[in-house]
Amino acid sequence: MELRQLRYFVAVAEELNFGRAAARLLIAGPSLSQQIKALERDLGVRLFDRDRRSVTLTPAGASLLPDVHALLTRADDLQLNARRLSGAEKVRLGYVSWLPPDLTVRTTAVARIHLDAWVAPSHTQAARVSDGSLDLAVCWVRSQDLAALGLRARLIGVDRLHAVTSGHQTAAVPAAETIVLLDDDTTSWSSWNVYAEQLARDTGARSVRISDGGITGPAFFDHVRRSGQPVVRSPKDMAAPIPADLVRREILSPAVYWTWSLVHRADEERAAVLAVVDALCDSVGDLGIHGPDAWLPGDDPHRRTP
Repeated sequence: MELRQLRYFVAVAEELNFGRAAARLLIAGPSLSQQIKALERDLGVRLFDRDRRSVTLTPAGASLLPDVHALLTRADDLQLNARRLSGAEKVRLGYVSWLPPDLTVRTTAVARIHLDAWVAPSHTQAARVSDGSLDLAVCWVRSQDLAALGLRARLIGVDRLHAVTSGHQTAAVPAAETIVLLDDDTTSWSSWNVYAEQLARDTGARSVRISDGGITGPAFFDHVRRSGQPVVRSPKDMAAPIPADLVRREILSPAVYWTWSLVHRADEERAAVLAVVDALCDSVGDLGIHGPDAWLPGDDPHRRTP
């Protein structure tokens, strides 16, 4: 008798159809039938009555099913505990453009981090955590997003945004004298557009609509050259070098911050996932976002309530 045979038994008992159970288990129908027959031989009882039109549990099968459920739960718990003790449990982590530089050092003792290859916008990564495609994601979220998706967030990092402008003036610029770009491609730039629109409303910055993906990359620098004013730079592009004909300018009055949250499902119970959250976030602090001149959107989950 093998654990996989017991899992096959449970699948057939729940589906009461060998074809559906085989599809759910990703095995061939004849193989499933053979494994169930082998299990019946090992147990010495018939588990199912079947004919061409129906499958039903025998009294023996119905009686044994709760014990099999309990045994499989204990086996899963044993495997989970062993992985936790070895630090080998895999935790799937998605991100947008930023990760803590010491990610591996801080998590090696508690889990094996699998960085997801699909680098996607914040709203997409948050949705993937919600639907179970990811265990964790580093992204920008609002409090209303957390409530809608059944997530929780811990502060893991921040970017203090700056502006880019042409010329040689490098002095700090008031937020009210900057431009923020909004892109018509809401699939890619939904989170940034929400953030930028509120930044413009709160600070007096001027919003400018574009449709060429110029929130980042060479197209962004072209917009800077054409605008003649300092343009707020997206955190997604912060690490890219600035061309020689442009300069970086700090933004003041207020200082503009973008928060990075580590999000997980609100009902998450796996110890390895929660241990990764603690390992990455426990020592973060407020990173300046609660300073007297700091600005965050009103629905930022890390914004201090007055």
